[in-house]
This record gives sequence, structure tokens and C-alpha cells, in this order.
Amino acid sequence: MDKPQSLSTFLSLVQGRRSIYDLNADSPIPDSEIEDLVKFAIQWCPSAWNVQSARAMVLFGSQHQKLWDIVDQHMASQDLNEYNRAYVSNKLSQFKNSYGTIMWFEDQAPLDALLSKFPFIASTLPQWSDHSSGMHQFVVWTALEAAGLGANLQHYNSELEVVPQIMKAFDIPSTWKLNAQLVFGKPAGDPKEKTFEPIDPRVVVKPGE
Repeated sequence: MDKPQSLSTFLSLVQGRRSIYDLNADSPIPDSEIEDLVKFAIQWCPSAWNVQSARAMVLFGSQHQKLWDIVDQHMASQDLNEYNRAYVSNKLSQFKNSYGTIMWFEDQAPLDALLSKFPFIASTLPQWSDHSSGMHQFVVWTALEAAGLGANLQHYNSELEVVPQIMKAFDIPSTWKLNAQLVFGKPAGDPKEKTFEPIDPRVVVKPGE
């Protein structure tokens, strides 16, 4: 049976979303449309108990450069071997040469308020928070792909000492926990060939009797 057009379009967009690192500082759409895509995800993506804890900061131009300069300076001070230093330097150069970055956060204030009402979810709420954040990131990443932009997702997160510097430099509320950075720009090359493991062992179906 043929799939409805809307479903085929959706699946095609999901299939097209890839990690693209070879990006340049151009965009086929105006900044305002990128902003609208992020706002759409924040508005419509699900969260546990509709807590709406997802937060995002969209960086363009000099603000985008500022972020990766901070990370670059931090990583330059780390004790890395020659191979790792070259790898990190190359990646950071790619990020800087891109068009912009979306920083993704989870606001702990509404999550703590939810936990105060339902303390029995203490062990699972952090997982639900991460699940919701991932859905927000995926929706925007896929939408950027559909708009002609490439992207890749980075995780210079709370376990790194650079995060306090980022929080201070961008005046980020203390309750916001940094989860990821979605770097985007106009693709200057194709993504790497994607390989797949056999699908059957990874999906188990139990038919009804």
C-alpha cells in the first residue's frame, strides 16, 4: 500500500538528516526563519508532564565565533597528545567556519518544581529530561536539513571546565543545564557514507495471537 504523501515526506526528511561537518558561513534562509524553527520546537516538542523545561540560545555571527573561541582557548590549555590536539583543533576550526550554533539547555527550575510535586520520579526525571532535549534537537536538526542547511551535534557539556566560562560569557541563567550545541551552516561537502547493521536483530516484533 502506498504511504500517504505527508508520511513519505516526513520519512524522507528523517532519512536526509545527517551529520555534516564541512560547512561554510552562509545560509539559504534568513536568520529569522532559523529562529522560528527553534521556537517551533520549543513550543511543540513533548516533555514529561508538559513541564516545558527545554531552553535554547541561537548564536549568529560574532556570537557564534565567541562561543568557539572560548572552547578553543580552553582546549588549548588541556594536556592532550599530538593526535588528539590535532583532531580537536581541526574540529573547532570547522565549527568556527560554520554559520551559527544553537545551544540546548534544560532548565532545572521547572524540573525541580515538578519533582517537589512527585518525588517518586526522582530516579527517572533526569532521563525524561534528556529524552525531551534530544527530541527538540532532532526536530530542529531535521528542519534545518529540509531548509538546505547542514548541521552536526556537539557535546561540550557540564562535565567540562569550559562550561562555567560559556555560562558567564553569554549571561545564561544558573538553572539552565547545557546539553548540546547544534552547529549549522551551508553544506560545503557531502556527509560520509552511512553504513548499517542488519535491522532484524535490532527490532523485535511479538505478533498478537
